[in-house]
Amino acid sequence: MQTPLDTAHAAMVAGDEAAALAFYRLLADATLFLLLEREAEGERIQPRIFDLADGPVVLVFDTEERLAALGDTPLPYAALPGRIIAQHLAGQGISLGLNLGTAAASEVMLPPEALSFLTERLGAAPQELEAQVEAFVPPQGLPPALDDALRFTLSGAAGLARAAVLAGVRYQGGRRGHVLAILDAVPEAEEPLARAMSEALAFSGVDAAELDVTFLSSDAPAVPALVRAGLMFDVPLPEAPPEPLAPPPPGSDPLRPPRLR
Repeated sequence: MQTPLDTAHAAMVAGDEAAALAFYRLLADATLFLLLEREAEGERIQPRIFDLADGPVVLVFDTEERLAALGDTPLPYAALPGRIIAQHLAGQGISLGLNLGTAAASEVMLPPEALSFLTERLGAAPQELEAQVEAFVPPQGLPPALDDALRFTLSGAAGLARAAVLAGVRYQGGRRGHVLAILDAVPEAEEPLARAMSEALAFSGVDAAELDVTFLSSDAPAVPALVRAGLMFDVPLPEAPPEPLAPPPPGSDPLRPPRLR
């Protein structure tokens, strides 16, 4: 079965820098199954390290089935986001073997340099600035990968904001650039959303200096002009909790006959 990482890796092999960034973005957010030396002891885990000719390597798989194919008996593992695994391995000279031995399209050995590259992108931090806007204009000259990165990131922000608008901007003093305005964000979500947007930029090939992130309420005076000039990105609504089941009619459960008064 083809997985999203299979598709992304194949596109990277056949594509360009944008495809490579898309693969690393997906790798960071994917849940990976890390092979362990032994069963986890509480929150302590010990990855199984293989000493190969090119150096030590740990093995991860993007499905439990691919991990299970390694042996005839159950194998100890931990299911972790790729970003957590990469951040713990970075700087230790350890490679990451993704889906090795599975003949999957995403079967690849990622050297320590690749993990350092990934963690550097994940370390992108937003910077605060203040500037006076003169006018909003349609966005121009941004790579298509930015659109994909923003939609990917905002798809995971269900319920944290209402929408986002991307527009070109001209500031007082002559500076030009682009702005991403996130509308009606939950206040406590602003900092993580700003960091997530910085990561989206890092994985889209856009320099952080080319796009500013701001938070506005939908009734702010600047919003009508922003919406007219910009591109709107919807943020998914939170999933509605399941409706409580109606109680079964009396007498429908043979183990609980109705009680007569």
